[in-house]
Amino acid sequence: MSRIYFDNNATTPVRSEVREAILPYLGDVFGNPSSAHRVGEEAKNGLDLAREQVAGLFKTRAARIVFTSGGSEANNIAIWSAVSADPAKKHIISSQVEHASVLEPLRFLAGYGYEIELLPVDSAGGLDLDRLSAALRPDTALVSLMGANNETGVLWPLAEISGICQGKNVLLHCDGVQMVGKESLDLEALGVDYFSVAGHKLHGPKGVGALYARRNVPVKPLIMGAGQEQGRRAGTENMPSIAGFGKACELAKQGLTEYSKIGALRDFLQQEIVKQIPDVIINGGTLPRLANTLNVSFKYCSSAGMIQELDARGVAVSGHSACHSGDLDPSHVLAAMRVPEDYLHGSLRISLSSCNTRQEADRFLALLPGIVARARQTFAA
Repeated sequence: MSRIYFDNNATTPVRSEVREAILPYLGDVFGNPSSAHRVGEEAKNGLDLAREQVAGLFKTRAARIVFTSGGSEANNIAIWSAVSADPAKKHIISSQVEHASVLEPLRFLAGYGYEIELLPVDSAGGLDLDRLSAALRPDTALVSLMGANNETGVLWPLAEISGICQGKNVLLHCDGVQMVGKESLDLEALGVDYFSVAGHKLHGPKGVGALYARRNVPVKPLIMGAGQEQGRRAGTENMPSIAGFGKACELAKQGLTEYSKIGALRDFLQQEIVKQIPDVIINGGTLPRLANTLNVSFKYCSSAGMIQELDARGVAVSGHSACHSGDLDPSHVLAAMRVPEDYLHGSLRISLSSCNTRQEADRFLALLPGIVARARQTFAA
């Protein structure tokens, strides 16, 4: 029996069309896009096409797209660029539930005299926009907030956040890694200054991503050298991965209208879990969420034990972010949401893709109640 993969917020399987787009760049199309001869020009054509494909998903211009090694690098470039724009501004606003690739650079900057203000969230994972507005100051260099939480799927109102920041003339960075390919996005209309993307979250290859930078906002390269990526990110472009990433964005754009079907499957799973298993909390369940994401906390359970048994039975889920999958500590996101202590250690994140089926959901639901019951017995022992 085939395995069930319900961990698509960690990474996604690469689509066959994406693999086909990659292959030429591992063979005959091997040129350096910066070379001035025909072999290089062929690679440059592929680079330009991929940039157009990525830009097309976000309804923006190709010139706004900087290719990176992934979402983490894109987040770091955005933060570095904003603080470098005006060294006199030493105040940065973010939130308690951001990804490590935002929180760790901010922690680093705190050691160099920056004041980092991490906004709290409510028990559903929502952000108080009045509190955000009140926190903005003349010396605020950047607001960095995710568009969708990678653990709960909770969506934040980017257009309203952007309006607040624009009203105070403060740069806004959005870690959009988790929402790309799941939400229809018009970055020009949203008005964000920086937006981070990762290829492997939308059925593309790993090790490639992009930073959207709005016109006339500063982009300070982390990697310095030659003038690739319009001088914004040095190093010969990773053409196989970039070509695959571009194709994945093209396919994601075509598939956005079908994404509601994933929401129906997620809602079915949520309904059945609540019906079949007592003492559960749906984290973020009262707010708008990504259609593919379901985060459930089970009272008196250990996430690690449930994940191990599910894996042994052919089902892949996670407890929280894959970047912290080895941690014994509970999720910092759920802790910030003040999930009760007797539920905090027993969370499962179920994240779907268009590859998942109702039959897989039924198989999972046939296993889960028994696994939770055994986890509670172990917890009580």
